Amino acid sequence: MSQGKFITIEGTEGVGKSTNLAFVRDWLSGQGREVVVTREPGGTPLAEEIRSLLLTNRAEPVSPTAELLLIFAARAQHLEQVVKPALARGAWVLCDRFTDSTYAYQGGGRGFDKDRIGLLETLVQGDLRPDMTLILDIDIELGLSRARQRSEPDRFEGETVRFFEQVRAAYRDLAARAPERYAVVDAGQPLEAVQKDIAKVLERLNG
Repeated sequence: MSQGKFITIEGTEGVGKSTNLAFVRDWLSGQGREVVVTREPGGTPLAEEIRSLLLTNRAEPVSPTAELLLIFAARAQHLEQVVKPALARGAWVLCDRFTDSTYAYQGGGRGFDKDRIGLLETLVQGDLRPDMTLILDIDIELGLSRARQRSEPDRFEGETVRFFEQVRAAYRDLAARAPERYAVVDAGQPLEAVQKDIAKVLERLNG
């Protein structure tokens, strides 16, 4: 049985990840692929508990190092329980966020040393990397206005515009460094145009 493929969807707040993740799932299912949809932080009961710890607003300041280690703890559990077994049986794994979020949010937004993130990436993942990462890109002010219409901001959504500008820049830098693995999609377009662009990427990967 052939190894499955690992697709991740990334972006700042309000880019439409949930809507477009559903589009990707349906597109791949239409091609006869078994699709496992999951998310980070999260994806298993333990990892979902860690997600709650990370996203909850709290009076106690959260150390950037503690935040980073919690994220990778959840990721280690998620990979062993969900991602690796699914890929091994030939399923295509579709994940809402993965390690690129860590480079963007903790590296770009928090200013955490990217080499240290890389050490944890290697420790937890070995040589496992996504086959394709879709980065949904949008003007920060527009994205935040969309996100804040949905619900009360969580601990990350409540960050400053400057924080998210740094996150967006980090995503763009990742894509520029490895264009063969990343596809940047303009999420400020009408939804039909966004999904047309995504379908072009999927056609190349599916072929």
